[in-house]
Amino acid sequence: MSAPALIPCPACNGLNRIPSERLGDAPHCGRCKSPVLPAAPITLTQASFAAQLKGDLPLLVDVWADWCGPCKAFSPTFAQAAAQLQGRCRLGKLDSEANPQLSAQLSIRSIPSLILFRGGVEVARQSGALPLPQLLAWLRSQGIA
Repeated sequence: MSAPALIPCPACNGLNRIPSERLGDAPHCGRCKSPVLPAAPITLTQASFAAQLKGDLPLLVDVWADWCGPCKAFSPTFAQAAAQLQGRCRLGKLDSEANPQLSAQLSIRSIPSLILFRGGVEVARQSGALPLPQLLAWLRSQGIA
């Protein structure tokens, strides 16, 4: 039996200790009972970002804006990736217009931008929208199968 993974709840930001072998079982938050690993991207904000970085699973962030055509076109692809990677990587969306301070802190120069975090640290960055096969290949190259 492997060590449990710490996973922050996307609804209440509470940390949940989940046995690694149960990550694929759609676990729920011990505090608020919301799904801890939804099959859809979570919404990230200035208030929730730091808490969501605390998880043991990698976090892939899509930085986007409502006025950005490529961002809107990429959204369904990102949602498909979230469903395929459920239990292995968490995916979150950060609206750069609604969170300008956080976008500046992350040094966002173009959107859409993808930022991969592990252990709260940025490990990779990709600018521009990718088709699903290329997105999954990029994540595989980062050690996410």
